[in-house]
Amino acid sequence: MLLQRTLTALLLAPLVIALILLAPTGIFAAIVAAAFLAAMWEWTRLSGLKETAPRAALLLLTAVVFALCWWIRGGIAWPLLIGIGVSWWIVVGQWLRHFAFGAAPTRENCLMKLGAGFLVIVPTWIAAVTIHGSSDHGNWWTLVALFIVWAADIGAYFSGRQFGRRKLAPTISPGKTWAGVYGAFVAGAIVAGVGGSMLGATGSKLVGVLVLSVFVVVASIVGDLLESLMKRHAAVKDSGSLFPGHGGLLDRLDSVFAALPVFAAGMLLLGL
Repeated sequence: MLLQRTLTALLLAPLVIALILLAPTGIFAAIVAAAFLAAMWEWTRLSGLKETAPRAALLLLTAVVFALCWWIRGGIAWPLLIGIGVSWWIVVGQWLRHFAFGAAPTRENCLMKLGAGFLVIVPTWIAAVTIHGSSDHGNWWTLVALFIVWAADIGAYFSGRQFGRRKLAPTISPGKTWAGVYGAFVAGAIVAGVGGSMLGATGSKLVGVLVLSVFVVVASIVGDLLESLMKRHAAVKDSGSLFPGHGGLLDRLDSVFAALPVFAAGMLLLGL
């Protein structure tokens, strides 16, 4: 499984990096929106919505929301929506403490989870486009944000395997350990320090980027745990089967959905 996951990642990573570095922000926004719509399709399934027609209608609604967000870009609305996205993940932290909340397959819980999907996906799309178009180096900052998440995931995996004893959230994701969290912090900080330095962050701003990496890693772990919670509620192993060894899009983007709004908010606060 590790070999299959590695080969899939080696195939996909160059495509993602090329998109980030070479595509204009408008094209980047459209392609990311398409990927997020595919993730939303998986989210509707995990939420308990089975019928194709209402799932397709929700996808159409999400696409309309993306279009409206693009139309109102450039004002105060986007920073506010990023702030809503960050606030949502703080709420998720409380949800994770009450594992059984929303677990029953009722209509009310389904609607709640569908609403949660909008709070997961829409602010992240805004955050991704904001970072990418933020400056002359916006594409590189986008790459740094993703590298922090990827490095944290790798650091958590190997640190957890080597030193993991104490479980982080055994009822939600038994494989995660506190040792993995510490490894994620170290790996994320290294990437943030190197990336920030290469992009001209010095002094207090570089320190700010390092501090931001801690919050980004925390958010990425919360995002991962939320999807694990959704899968346990839905009694499925993966959100989909799009990527061999990786599952569906949500399985690959769960950490990113939580991390990007935090990174975008940090960039706005630091003036990067």
